[in-house]
Amino acid sequence: MTARNDTPAIPVPLDPMSEQPAIRTVAMPSDTNPAGDIFGGWLMSQMDLAAGIVATRRAKGRAVTIAADRMTFLQPVLVGDEVSLFARLTQTGRTSMHIFVEAWRRPREGGELVKVTQATFTYVAVDSARKSRPLPDGD
Repeated sequence: MTARNDTPAIPVPLDPMSEQPAIRTVAMPSDTNPAGDIFGGWLMSQMDLAAGIVATRRAKGRAVTIAADRMTFLQPVLVGDEVSLFARLTQTGRTSMHIFVEAWRRPREGGELVKVTQATFTYVAVDSARKSRPLPDGD
């Protein structure tokens, strides 16, 4: 990794009541384990997609995931839950970006949002040959 600092910045918590999600989806029966709970891997892939949206915009092109740090599952996600994924760029290096993602669930019938997990994803901007490239100037 070519970041200026390999330790992700400690992110400011996101506010799901005032920020727009990068992705909003519904947890489906095909996303469950044998016990009927949503797979953690499914949720992680949704978070990676949300982080990828932010990374691609910042890189102004292709970017790849190289790490996911500090993921802790706080609450289960159930079939039918609406899952909202919020993502924010927290740090950049020469070629890399740290993107903080939070996942929140809302029961299908409505109700309060509940935070279910969070993680920091590290992406690297790459060129058409899949080699790292410097991030363009800008935000």
